[in-house]
Amino acid sequence: MSMRSTAVALLSISALPAVGAQTSFEYCTVCHGANGNGNVAIHAPKIAGIEPWYLKNQFAAFRAGWRGAHADDAPGNEMRPVAAILTDAEIERALGYVASFSPRSPAITVSGDVAHGKELYSACAACHGAAAQGNAALHAPALSGRTDWYLVTQLRNYRAGLRGANAADSNGQQMRAMAATLTDDAALNDVVAYINTLR
Repeated sequence: MSMRSTAVALLSISALPAVGAQTSFEYCTVCHGANGNGNVAIHAPKIAGIEPWYLKNQFAAFRAGWRGAHADDAPGNEMRPVAAILTDAEIERALGYVASFSPRSPAITVSGDVAHGKELYSACAACHGAAAQGNAALHAPALSGRTDWYLVTQLRNYRAGLRGANAADSNGQQMRAMAATLTDDAALNDVVAYINTLR
């Protein structure tokens, strides 16, 4: 998503009438694809099937500046103003709209050593579940069926401090510590390759 398309999205938000989620929030699909199933060409991940509570938390993180504030996080920089312009009521309607999407299994784009990834994932399973099904009580979203290249990107962002660096973001800081244990890109690919087997 370019800065120009971000501006278009922001204008769309303000121009559309608030007469229901499907009317007001169709702009989500401009970047995130038909039915929110992602668009790799512009680095927009799949949002279809994502837990509403997790999506709501991410809106809050963007609005608070915990996400999308680092200069090297270009996609985050573009999502942050979209989140900032929405009211609480509009976010609730956006969550309802995203919940109406029909999720599809995304293409597998990440390969690695699955056996090694399974070993690495054992630490992740404590929060995200043995089947990567997620755990709302621990604020851990499902990882199964998510966009694999996006998972690699976010693990890399946590490791580099582009995400999870704000002291007020306790969940992000926990993820940053976990990502730091994946010491190279091969380890990132391995763990995500294993998560791909849990679809």
